[in-house]
Amino acid sequence: MEHVRDLSELPKAHLHLHFTGSMRPATLLELADKYGVRLPDALTDALSGGEPPRLRATDERGWFRFQRLYDAARSCLREPEDIRRLVREAAEEDVRDGSGWLEIQVDPTSYAPRLGGLIPALEIILDAVDTASRETGLGMRVLVAANRMKHPLDARTLARLAVRFKDRGIVGFGLSNDERRGMARDFDRAFHIAREGGLMAAPHGGELTGPSSVRDCLDDLHASRIGHGVRAAEDARLLQRLADRQITCEVCPASNVALGVYEKPEDVPLRTLFEAGVPMALGADDPLLFGSRLAAQYEIARRYHAFTDAELAELARQSVRGSAAPEDVKRKLLSGVDDWLTAPVS
Repeated sequence: MEHVRDLSELPKAHLHLHFTGSMRPATLLELADKYGVRLPDALTDALSGGEPPRLRATDERGWFRFQRLYDAARSCLREPEDIRRLVREAAEEDVRDGSGWLEIQVDPTSYAPRLGGLIPALEIILDAVDTASRETGLGMRVLVAANRMKHPLDARTLARLAVRFKDRGIVGFGLSNDERRGMARDFDRAFHIAREGGLMAAPHGGELTGPSSVRDCLDDLHASRIGHGVRAAEDARLLQRLADRQITCEVCPASNVALGVYEKPEDVPLRTLFEAGVPMALGADDPLLFGSRLAAQYEIARRYHAFTDAELAELARQSVRGSAAPEDVKRKLLSGVDDWLTAPVS
């Protein structure tokens, strides 16, 4: 019988998970209580009730509200132990969902003021990732992301720092926040620094704005992976370009619906990208705010887009191939995907 294999047992790679957004709701509520932080009522009520807050970021006001909730959560990460707890729990959640490789995305400047500065903050994060990886058995690396809302010179500083710490577990350089603000080309120098230093270029694009945002990431930043990228589905020539170059799009279905990019899960163009040959790596984005983790994204593909188990297995393979995992790790995960698909169905 089709569609009965356990998706949490399907080996996969997780390539789009933001640092603060990976936090467990209960952890946030505990930390807020510990530090006396008054979270926005919408966030507290939603998390206490076991439901994500209602978000819609397709206009400036909606994005501001989303960012306000995210910033409130981030303000509860104040000590090295908080960082270690967040990373350990994120790893545990990923292992539970069948992930064998996680690339967690972080802008260390956001944590620097409370952790002794930019370099100490990054060192604490990298140490936490190394420890969590050893303790859970999950392959885990870091993607440092600049903020579109800040000056491009800040991005260059981050790019140099990311290259400097490449041997400590940093594999890529990204660009996040509202893509309607800050042109991709303004950050071309930072991405040049990162690429010359051996880091993968993985900026956000094609989420809140259309196909032109994806093209800008390709043309101006020479992206080898695109965060989101779903709006490329609106341009057949762009889809062909992504497919021809095998540029992986880190697609986050639950996030797309929660932020109002698409009205319903069935509107997310998973089929369009898949059938065009564009590689995808399904991701949870910010499960703290969107309410679902990695395996749930595959469930969306199954339930709302009729992906068969063979197609879900191919999605998992695409996530592995698009990762920065060492070749031996990729081989092990790909073999595990084959085993999942060929195992008897219970």
